[in-house]
Amino acid sequence: MTATMMDIAKDVNVSVVTVSKVLRNQGRISEATRKRVLRRAKELNYQMNWAARSLVTRRTYTLGLLLPEFAHPFFADIARAVAHTVRPHGYHVLISSFEEDPHLEASESDSLLARQVDGLIIASSQPPRHLEMFKRVQERNTPFVLIDRPIDGLRACFVGVDNRAIGKLGTKHLIDRGCCRIGHLRGPAVGIAEQRMEGYRREIIRRGLRAHSSYVVVGGRSDETGYQGMRKLLKVKPRVDGVFCYNDPVAIGAMKAILEAGLRLPEDISVVGAGNVHYSDLLAVPLTTIDQGTREIGVAAAKLLLARIDSKRAMRPQVILIPPRLVERESTRARK
Repeated sequence: MTATMMDIAKDVNVSVVTVSKVLRNQGRISEATRKRVLRRAKELNYQMNWAARSLVTRRTYTLGLLLPEFAHPFFADIARAVAHTVRPHGYHVLISSFEEDPHLEASESDSLLARQVDGLIIASSQPPRHLEMFKRVQERNTPFVLIDRPIDGLRACFVGVDNRAIGKLGTKHLIDRGCCRIGHLRGPAVGIAEQRMEGYRREIIRRGLRAHSSYVVVGGRSDETGYQGMRKLLKVKPRVDGVFCYNDPVAIGAMKAILEAGLRLPEDISVVGAGNVHYSDLLAVPLTTIDQGTREIGVAAAKLLLARIDSKRAMRPQVILIPPRLVERESTRARK
């Protein structure tokens, strides 16, 4: 026979309310009582009746996480941080990838809404003028938080990083290390790529260097596109002596192209990435990068969404920007 909370309460000599609070990790319960309840629940192999709980609380205790891709370390770390943050509150995360396809994103969003998730965290690819997907989310009164990619014209909570500051910080570091012909492998046609490029250009001009349009080449978002972009950039004369890259995978592809061309890192060309993916320090030439607070973004977004779910009144949209931080490694070095 399946064990119930009443069975646990009777065996431990506490109320059913106390058992419920312990199992949901809520309320002020003494540590001794908490341990007794959890121990007895384990002995009885107690399993939460989610359907019954949803009828009482009018919640499913599930959250939807919509990501452009699973493979990129940035989004994998975001997912891990979100799950770790909401799990102690009794929530489970349903993760969906839409492969940078706005139509697939909208379809996946509708599927999550049909499953009655209590909230959504979204790194969206929706064009600013096509916000029908978000209208459907708002019609369902489902709280949501945007991460990484803000959307102009959409009044919504957002957690991300200051992308102009990333472009400025990476470019400033290259100039401080003695580079004077600095190229940029720009990202895809999304807002954050434009902002990082803007930060790069502003710092070039601010420091009195010439902003060569030929020094800006499309680098995409992957190591392969970064490799191809760097090969094009190497053909530009005079040759660059420093490169700020849209992200770490692009920077890794760029370093491969530089080494294949018989050039040295960082003696001939210095490289800076963005993202501080977990393997950046394990490369043959460890990569200098901009840490954009990936874990902090996931934690802040999860906490903000939980607060909006628990709020009994409408909350004003909040914007949380995580300050970027330079992580210097061997791909840049001071020059004379």
